[in-house]
Amino acid sequence: MKRAIVLSAAAALLVAAATCELASAQDGQAAAALTVSTVKPFERRWAETAPASGWLKPWQEAIIASEASGVRITDVLVDVGSVVAKGQPVARLAQETVLADLRKQRAAIETAQANLAKAKANADRARRMRGSGALSEEKIADYLNIEQTAAASLKSEEAALESQQIKVDQTTITAPDDGFVTSRSAQLGTVVSPGTELFRFVRQSRVEWQAEVSARYLPRVERGLAASIAGPDGRRIAGEVRLVAPSVSADTGRAIVYVSLSGEDRPKIGLYATGEIELRTTDALTVPETALMFRDGLTYLFVLHPDRRVRRIRVEVGRRTGGEVEILSGLDRSADVVKSGAAFLSDNAVVKVEGEVP
Repeated sequence: MKRAIVLSAAAALLVAAATCELASAQDGQAAAALTVSTVKPFERRWAETAPASGWLKPWQEAIIASEASGVRITDVLVDVGSVVAKGQPVARLAQETVLADLRKQRAAIETAQANLAKAKANADRARRMRGSGALSEEKIADYLNIEQTAAASLKSEEAALESQQIKVDQTTITAPDDGFVTSRSAQLGTVVSPGTELFRFVRQSRVEWQAEVSARYLPRVERGLAASIAGPDGRRIAGEVRLVAPSVSADTGRAIVYVSLSGEDRPKIGLYATGEIELRTTDALTVPETALMFRDGLTYLFVLHPDRRVRRIRVEVGRRTGGEVEILSGLDRSADVVKSGAAFLSDNAVVKVEGEVP
């Protein structure tokens, strides 16, 4: 009877063990229901960047003004936004008065030429009679002086003609350089005076980013470094550092870095833009941004262990670009990092690995 009891107890233990193994297998299958993909941390060369923000302004702004005086505007040939080339007419002034003065001056030159011809003929005769006694030395000297005066008078009238021709040329106002017009104060019929501003334009159509950068980056910012800003439509616009301001604002602790923007489709001046300046290239250990999990203000990753369980680890992150993030500490370079879906995992959970044969 004792033997029967022992056999019965043994059988009960076997049944219980089998039941536990079945339950454990079912639990394991349920825990491994989530399939994940993993990725190795990737080492790459990343440029260290300095964040910056500032206004888009003209590289140089130029003024087109009138040099003539007392004449009215007869034609306005360009408007705000017009692209102009160096020497292109942008406005015209009335020419009637200056053309009349030009004709008058040409007549004055003809008179001066006739006077010079007469004075020269008299002076030549006086030179031939010198020593003959027919003319006194005083009279001969008078004829020679009249010749010199007539020659000087002709030169003066010729200079006056050049001046008058310049006034005629000034009635056609031209652009002093390539660029695009940003403002127009010229109005048809307005009588202008010297220095009257008619147009304002951006020289060579060059727009630059006047970026404010924290003073702690300044020792590493220099001319020629690459930079980029986020355009109004989300596109990145490349640029290059042209100049670093020699002083730092005592109020903000920031300095202005002047960045020349490249490309034809530049953003409009007057916009406020953010971006970064590339300082230098360094090594970085990176993982996809999708692998990150945030909880209570901290950043975590899940790494896969050989027993097919994932474990949560805390990491410190740095730079981000192109969907990747730099891991500063907390991650082993050889770890298998869960690429995505961290929010659905729990610490020490059993998972299936995507593409792995069961």
